[in-house]
Amino acid sequence: MRVLLLDLDSLRPDHLGCYGYNRDTSPNIDRIASEGVRFDNYYTSDAPCFPSRTALMTGKFGIHNGVVGHSGTAAEVRHEGIERGFGDRLGSESFPMVFRRSGMKTILVSPFGERHSAWTFYAGFNEIYNTGQGGMESAEVVSPVVLDWIERNGDQDNWMLYVNFWDPHTPYRAPQSFGNPFAQDPLPNWITDDVLAEHVKKVGPHSASEINMYDNNIDPNFPRHPGEIRNRDELKKMIDGYDCGVRHMDDHIGSIFRLLEKKGLMDDLIVIITADHGENLGELGIYGEHATADQGTCRIPMIIRWPGMTTGSVDEGLHYHLDLLPTLAELLGQVPGSSWDGESYAGMLRNGEDCGRNYLVFSQCAHVCQRSVRFGDWLYIRTYHDGYHLFDKEMLFNLKEDPFEQHNLAQQRLDICREAVYLLYEWHDNMMASMKENVDPLWTVIKEGGPFHAKGQLNRYLERLKVTGREHAVPELQKRHPYEQV
Repeated sequence: MRVLLLDLDSLRPDHLGCYGYNRDTSPNIDRIASEGVRFDNYYTSDAPCFPSRTALMTGKFGIHNGVVGHSGTAAEVRHEGIERGFGDRLGSESFPMVFRRSGMKTILVSPFGERHSAWTFYAGFNEIYNTGQGGMESAEVVSPVVLDWIERNGDQDNWMLYVNFWDPHTPYRAPQSFGNPFAQDPLPNWITDDVLAEHVKKVGPHSASEINMYDNNIDPNFPRHPGEIRNRDELKKMIDGYDCGVRHMDDHIGSIFRLLEKKGLMDDLIVIITADHGENLGELGIYGEHATADQGTCRIPMIIRWPGMTTGSVDEGLHYHLDLLPTLAELLGQVPGSSWDGESYAGMLRNGEDCGRNYLVFSQCAHVCQRSVRFGDWLYIRTYHDGYHLFDKEMLFNLKEDPFEQHNLAQQRLDICREAVYLLYEWHDNMMASMKENVDPLWTVIKEGGPFHAKGQLNRYLERLKVTGREHAVPELQKRHPYEQV
């Protein structure tokens, strides 16, 4: 058995052709989708990068493994303490160990452990290739490492090769020599002139006026990435920059597929294509970041081509990315890890069985502190720290009618909000009752000064608002964050 897993950082499913996108961003990924199962409602449990990959590697929600943010206590995997034996649970229950238990060699091509000091990310891999640029590398740096490994080792049996590409991650870094294959393609039709005008008025990091988080500075090393969006030309630069990253990455993925075909390895290869999180491109007025617990950030692609199993199918059930661990364990004839929070959907891959969950809860504590509930057509977002965006405490969106989250229906549909709060607190009760710790790490983030990407930035941002004609927001931000002013 051979497995290729492509972890494509910041990749939105709805910017792939196989998910219905009108631009030709992903012909190689689309081909795999046509030969396997495409999951339409697949989400990370914890966003963004570090919490998401920690949940995948441990098989546990952030509230259980401890990692929900990018700094402080809540950016460290919880120790097992006195209960730890000669080895810890990661030594037997990490994601790579699912394959190791089946006698497979595990190989990682990624700089991620170094990028976030996420050394637990390496647990269970036999070989590790750090591409060395901390997540700032583009595909032309990553793919040669992958191609070299396949040339030297691909003919061996029983391996799982985990490859991490970064091109869709902000700042958009496809080389200028790649050009712009989308120069003549129109913009998304939902961002009308009126919508864009409203976005320009919004406040918060990565808003239309501060693409560079807290200012509109432009890095000359990344000419595809604008500093602000004031008009449709700058909006097009933003969308094209992201899509060029996707297409540039897809081209390099194609080179990997071609080598595998040349070596006669492609037909029997299991291919898994997914991401750590998505990317907001206008949702909630945010551009070029994965900073919230919403649809844009937390919905991710999942495509599985498993020869001999379901082909050319679409699954609409609700799933977490960490459901992949028990799914693989079941398909490989193993007992699921005792500490995992996931639920297997192996039945979907075998025979199209509906294995979706009734609802999902996902979290974001690196840029804001939010928890969200996804159920039916609804997305309910509860904000505990707004990251200086002035979000309402409760937001409710009908994703069927409003997939880009432009109309908060919380006040009109209190009945749906009450249902969502019940689900949120039922989930929270179950999480707290099933762990030995008595602290929710979301509150650890807040008590330690707030989410990392907002910590210590308030005074600076208030001055920015004053000089950009948005001083009306200053009193409310001061009221909401009295302990963060110097």
